[in-house]
Amino acid sequence: MPEKWTSRRRFIQMLGMGSALMFRPLYSQVSPGKKLNFVFILVDDLGWSDLGCYGADLHETPNIDRLAKESVRFTQAYAASPVCTPTRASIMTGKHPARLNMTVWRESTLEDPDPQRELFPPRCVSDLPHSEFTIAEALREAGYKTAHIGKWHLGGASHYPETHGFDVNIGGTHWGAPETFFYPYRGDAYFGDYRYVPHLEFGKDGEYLTDRLTDEALRVMEGYRDEPFYLNMAYHTVHSPIEGKPELVEYYREKLRQGLNHKNADYAAMIHSLDQNVGRILDRIDELGLADNTVVMIFSDNGGVANEIRGDFVTSNHPLRSGKGSLYEGGIREPLLVRWPGATTGGSTCEEPVCSTDLYPTMLEVLGIDGDRDQNRHMDGISFASLLRDPGASLERDILFWHYPHYYPTTTPVSAVRKGDWKLLKYYENGRVELYNLRDDLGEENNLASQMPGKAAELQQILHDCLTSVEAQLPTRNP
Repeated sequence: MPEKWTSRRRFIQMLGMGSALMFRPLYSQVSPGKKLNFVFILVDDLGWSDLGCYGADLHETPNIDRLAKESVRFTQAYAASPVCTPTRASIMTGKHPARLNMTVWRESTLEDPDPQRELFPPRCVSDLPHSEFTIAEALREAGYKTAHIGKWHLGGASHYPETHGFDVNIGGTHWGAPETFFYPYRGDAYFGDYRYVPHLEFGKDGEYLTDRLTDEALRVMEGYRDEPFYLNMAYHTVHSPIEGKPELVEYYREKLRQGLNHKNADYAAMIHSLDQNVGRILDRIDELGLADNTVVMIFSDNGGVANEIRGDFVTSNHPLRSGKGSLYEGGIREPLLVRWPGATTGGSTCEEPVCSTDLYPTMLEVLGIDGDRDQNRHMDGISFASLLRDPGASLERDILFWHYPHYYPTTTPVSAVRKGDWKLLKYYENGRVELYNLRDDLGEENNLASQMPGKAAELQQILHDCLTSVEAQLPTRNP
């Protein structure tokens, strides 16, 4: 294996030592003995360029842009998967989805393979195993109150958030999306099966899901204001059904003009409501006097939806290629903002590649928590807490890889690896290989595989080693 890869594995092994030094906060102005809170905001299907601070040309996100000015903004943050459940599993465990055998969204694990397809995808795990020691369990064991609000999508009732370390679960179910974003949040017209969002009773007509979930988050922060808490704020927005508030939809329709990359007023309205509610969370942190000891992080679980839903293109990930489901940059590169009081320099930018598998060990180090020795030893992610203090620093790693052995409207089964600026994709139906230099070709338009067969062969071997290291399951031929 390449030297950087082996050094990465040695670093992961160091995590298993349970050393207090390893996870001691790098720097903090918080008074001694006072624990940091952690507010993690995970947005569903948010594209890399959907926010103003990432170049959106239609969407307005003044609150998130304000947070960016107080945070480190990552330009090369990645989801471990181009779809939701696998990335969420990687966040909860610090492990690669292929290691967990959770490489597709949960509903798909329960379906038989399409007999018309050339390949059969591997059978995947439907529920996040209880044998995994989640980030919520690590924090609760360290004295934190833990709350999950919104989308879960990591298992049936016996594997809901309460069974994975959360004291509070409001709205988390096995479904990946709500039937509707308007109260009472239930029905069967859109997805075909009857869906609902639990624990959101006593609403009123016109109430909007993103607003209501934020209401619940504010209650949680108010209730835990005197104790250290971890809030897993997992918004359903901006996933389908694409439903914005009517007055906001009309506002963005009037803004539409020729030459915009973003052209969906309904989607823009959903982004607007997301931004308003992130602003509400930030304001309440200030009002409760918690700003100096609360870390805030915003991330997305996969790229924006670049295909049509019911006749309308959802979003554009320009200048990135493709979107959700694909292993091109548009499907896996995500916005990531982190504000760590006393450590981060507001308005700074970090270009070092990081991944959703890194969030677990980063949280542990930022909060000064050892975690579970065995879980730490088997994590695939590494802490990037050092980058929060010094965004110009680098990690002892230059390899990331992805594995999506499934079909989606944007892709056939595929795996990919990135080493430095080089990225290779390998498709399983016909063995096609694509090679790109992301520094020179961010849009992945110029396939260099035939011009640089040596580099392509090198990356194919690295990809093979990566997949072998996590015992990745491969698709099989349809007999």
